[in-house]
Amino acid sequence: MKKYTQVSLMLRIFIGLLIGAALGLLAPSWSGISILGKMFVSALKGIAPLLVAVLVISSIAKAGKGLGRRFGTLVTVYITSTFIAAVCAVVGSFLFPVMLELGGVESAVVDDSAGTLSDVFANLLTNMVSNPVAAIANANYIAILFWSVILGVALKRMASKATINVVHDLSDVVSRVVKWVIQFAPFGIFGLVFTTVSENGLSVFTTYGHLLLLLVGCMLVNAFVFNPLISFILTRRNPYPLLLTCLKESGLQAFFTRSSAANIPINMSLCKKLGLDEEFYSVSIPLGATINMDGAAVTITVFSLAVAHTMGIEVSFASALFLGIIATLGACGASGVAGGSLLLIPMACSFFGIGNDVAMQAVAIGFIIGVVQDSVETALNSSGDAFFTATAEYYDRKKRGLNDF
Repeated sequence: MKKYTQVSLMLRIFIGLLIGAALGLLAPSWSGISILGKMFVSALKGIAPLLVAVLVISSIAKAGKGLGRRFGTLVTVYITSTFIAAVCAVVGSFLFPVMLELGGVESAVVDDSAGTLSDVFANLLTNMVSNPVAAIANANYIAILFWSVILGVALKRMASKATINVVHDLSDVVSRVVKWVIQFAPFGIFGLVFTTVSENGLSVFTTYGHLLLLLVGCMLVNAFVFNPLISFILTRRNPYPLLLTCLKESGLQAFFTRSSAANIPINMSLCKKLGLDEEFYSVSIPLGATINMDGAAVTITVFSLAVAHTMGIEVSFASALFLGIIATLGACGASGVAGGSLLLIPMACSFFGIGNDVAMQAVAIGFIIGVVQDSVETALNSSGDAFFTATAEYYDRKKRGLNDF
């Protein structure tokens, strides 16, 4: 095991990816290999909600009094960035419209009464206060975040220091377990890539090439143009050294694990390396894994507009921007594990009155191209958590007249 872990994780993942693709082409009948991918995804789905819960509870219980002034900035930046990503996807979809191969489009009935903003917002609030145990079991991250904050505040006000230390130790233990799971990512990636290539061949990258280019293009524009612009406006310093560090240290890892929640320990280590305040980033990073969902907003918007274009629905630019608001709210509730944003496509499609039968076909296409789409999406989301955490702290130091930012 020591020899295995001494080899770079990125190198191990890359080897697993190559072997998985090769076997998917040469021996597609070896279906037993796919169990490795399913086990890896299931392990992340199982441990990630618990990780977010204990980290947020522990961080708030131990937090000092200096967090409030930075959180206003951070939450605003998270939500603004996600909305800008959705608008970027709207503009991209209008400039380069995508048509999908969907069955039953001719006979599909469009319900004009579906999908109002109030419905989306009401659903978000309802999910937020759902059963906390069920929220962990179902990876309902909005509810996990809400109840974790409540429990953290209660612990801070009422519990003894010894009790808070026990909760903190529990968060360290769960973080260690997640790191162990990530060490087996090469085997999971091996199984996932084998499944995708053996079932769809390399043609998956050409059949849906236009869709992939639009999705990845919007995400890259957001990562390299709009996110740095937000950071520059706040800090008045060159954001690209910080951005490249976050993409290298966090984005690459998240690209392969495909889970923002599972990448939390990596982001925490990166923030420590950047010299940020632990009291701040120990709360902001789990928060970002829940509500900083630029890539998810792009995915939801692009797929929904692609389905609308395929069905011949006339979409005004104003309606598309309204969809961006829905995608922003929906993305905040996206599961922090692989493929979480895809499950929100039917919700966004309902805004145009598109039925679940047609919308779920788009979800299926999303899972087919997920080996690229979901990887880039998660890399953008997770690296942005660390990037904006550092931006918010640098902005706070700048306001206080400190010169060490």
